[in-house]
Amino acid sequence: MNETEKKYFIAIVIEVLIAVGIAFAGSLYSVKVGNIPLFGPLIGWAFLVNWIAFIPAYKKQTEKFFDLTGSITYITTILLAFFLNPAARDARSFLMLGVVLVWALRLGIFLFSRIQKDGKDGRFDDLKPSFITFLHVWTLQGLWVTLTLLAALMAMTSTTHKSLGIWGLVGGLVWLFGFVIEVVADNQKSAFRKNPANKGKFINTGLWSRSRHPNYFGEIALWIGVMLIAVPVLQSWQWIALISPIFVTLLLTKISGIPMLEKRADEKWGGQKDYKEYKKSTPVLIPKL
Repeated sequence: MNETEKKYFIAIVIEVLIAVGIAFAGSLYSVKVGNIPLFGPLIGWAFLVNWIAFIPAYKKQTEKFFDLTGSITYITTILLAFFLNPAARDARSFLMLGVVLVWALRLGIFLFSRIQKDGKDGRFDDLKPSFITFLHVWTLQGLWVTLTLLAALMAMTSTTHKSLGIWGLVGGLVWLFGFVIEVVADNQKSAFRKNPANKGKFINTGLWSRSRHPNYFGEIALWIGVMLIAVPVLQSWQWIALISPIFVTLLLTKISGIPMLEKRADEKWGGQKDYKEYKKSTPVLIPKL
């Protein structure tokens, strides 16, 4: 095991320990299935799905079903939270189930179709050959699902039940706003790429003329909406669910989203005057009016 692999191994251990801590905190006010708090096993399931999928992915040295596995993890975890807890069949649980399923199904199909067309995802080129580094990617996805679903899972497994009220209405509208922005932005970029006249060009039309990453803005907004829906039933340690939208924001703006795409764009179009002007006049995330 070289130094790089040692660092990734340590990262895996830390990520699992974080998940264990979250599982413990979320289980304190979780409904029980038998004598076991439901919240904890749901977190374990999110990691298990990704570790199982990692095995054939590593053997075949492919990342083609990485994003699809992520969507499957979201879908199966939220379904387990709903169907294993008959006591939570209230309006909030139905709303949470609906918004997460709609988002996960749409994004999963979109990303899977995109990688089938592109053939590969360059982000994984240097990671696939090593067992440890590639395993880290799948472990991180398990933690990603855990942290983004945190508010939804805590709300659906909470022993506290309240009517949706104004929080549910506002949260639902914020989620819808973010979802529409994300879908429109993705569709605009797909249509742009399909046009042969745009080959080798960067998109600066539609929502992309208002923000360099409008799809990520929509993604952040919709998870803020999910958090707002969950607020009325959170108590004590369950307030760590606030991590959910914060994590999504930090991940997309500081780690794997915008930084990587901005770097690629600079390498590809950085020398072009029109790109420099676009970058100078267009916000990186929050759309200009």
